[in-house]
Amino acid sequence: MAVPLLTTDDEGESRPTSLLIPEGWRATQVYGAVDKALALPAGTTKKSLAKANLKLPNDAEGNPEGYLFPATYPLGENPTPEKLLTAMVDTANKKFTGAPVAAGAQRNALNVYQAVTIASIVQAEAAAKEDMGKVARVIFNRLERGMPLQMDSTINYALGRSTLKTSTKDTKIDSPYNSYQRMGLPPTPIANPGDEAMTAAINPTPGDWLYFVTVKPGDTRFTADYAEHRRNVDEFNRLQQSASKQAGAGAAK
Repeated sequence: MAVPLLTTDDEGESRPTSLLIPEGWRATQVYGAVDKALALPAGTTKKSLAKANLKLPNDAEGNPEGYLFPATYPLGENPTPEKLLTAMVDTANKKFTGAPVAAGAQRNALNVYQAVTIASIVQAEAAAKEDMGKVARVIFNRLERGMPLQMDSTINYALGRSTLKTSTKDTKIDSPYNSYQRMGLPPTPIANPGDEAMTAAINPTPGDWLYFVTVKPGDTRFTADYAEHRRNVDEFNRLQQSASKQAGAGAAK
C-alpha cells in the first residue's frame, strides 16, 4: 500500500510541512523518510543518532527501534533529524511509560521494553487488527512452554526484507533475530508498533493457540493442534503456488 509521506501547505507550496510515520515501519525506513522529507543525503539521519541524545530505556542500548512512534509529525521551522527523532521517541515514552502499559507489562511478567518487543512482532505478524490479540497470545503461550517463537517476521528483520516466503535455509541463518534457532524474544523490537499492537501485547486474547497462518486475505487460522496447523500451512502453500502460476501465465501472454 502506498503511504503518502509528505503533505504540503495550503498555498500548494512543494515544501513539506509534516511527516507521516506508518505503524510497523522499521527504524531504517524512518531514517530514509526523514532524509527525504528534509532533502538530506541518504544516511544523514542514521548518522545523527549519536548526537540526538534520545531518551531511550537502558535495554535499548542506544537503538531507537520500537520507539520511533508512528504518527504525523509537523516539521516546523528549521527541522533537523535530531528534532524529529526526539519527537518520535518522546511520543513513544509518553505512550509506553504510562500506568496502563507499565501495569499491563508487569501483569504479564514483562518490563516495558519486552512488551514493546512483543508489540513489534504482533504489528509485523498480524494480518488484521482484530487478530493482534490472538497473535500476542501465541507469543505468550510459546514463551511459557519454552518453545521457540518461530516468527518469520524476525527472520525478515534479520535479512532486511519483507516477504511471505521463508525457506528452510532462511531459518538456519546465524542471527540473534532468528527466532527459529534462538529461544525467547529477539534482542530488540523489530519495528515501531502502534497503539493497537501495544494494547494486544499487554492484553492478549485468552486462548490456547500455539500456531497461526494467514491462509488467504481475511482468513487467519489459529490452533493449538500441530496437525491442523500443518494442514492450514499446506493450504496456504497450494494457494501461493496457484497464484504464482497464474501470475506467470499472465506474464507470458
